[in-house]
Amino acid sequence: MMDLCPKDMARFIDHTLLKPEATEKDIRKLCEEAKGYGFASVCANPIYVTLCQGLLRGSNTKTCTVVDFPLGANKTEVKVLQTKLACQDGAEELDMVANLGALKAGDLKLFEKDIKAVVDAKPEGVILKVIIETAILTDNEKKTAASIVKECGADFVKTSTGFGPAGANVGDIALLRKVVGEGIGVKASGGIRTYAQVLEMIKAGANRIGTSASVQIMESYATLSDHI
Repeated sequence: MMDLCPKDMARFIDHTLLKPEATEKDIRKLCEEAKGYGFASVCANPIYVTLCQGLLRGSNTKTCTVVDFPLGANKTEVKVLQTKLACQDGAEELDMVANLGALKAGDLKLFEKDIKAVVDAKPEGVILKVIIETAILTDNEKKTAASIVKECGADFVKTSTGFGPAGANVGDIALLRKVVGEGIGVKASGGIRTYAQVLEMIKAGANRIGTSASVQIMESYATLSDHI
């Protein structure tokens, strides 16, 4: 299996804390950990975007937040407003939940409109990842969703919120990568807690990992190295 040094692995990881009970103290710790390890981004709820942006200024770690998380069931206009406010506060990356009810109902025009509106609302250079909650979709629905995400001009298709019935798995990552090709990113998220799991996801085609166990993953790498 492929191997990654800690510095290289860290650049794949969005260091995430989206629990509703997260406090400012928790977010400050999250940002310090992210800067210390060199994670790709800190992903926190919208209320903390300004705080994260200030704490991360001068580092290589980006500020990421969520749009219509975790359900994706708001009106498109609400998602657009959330997008604009988050970007005004300094968000550099957005993880948006798609309208999954529209997808399941076969209303692909609404599903596409929802994503395209957010693509158009964000400033140029802000990264958009679209969450399709793969655990509740059939393989055909995953393929359809990923194709639309790519066509709309989003930067990543993402597996999960972490609040659904299951998280990322290797099969879904491989499927999404096959559908979107190399044109956009694939983010694996949900239930990823070890260095070995990260390697599996990357090998399957993921180029970003969302996890709340980022520090644990880095420590598991150190433990594994001690036994090699």
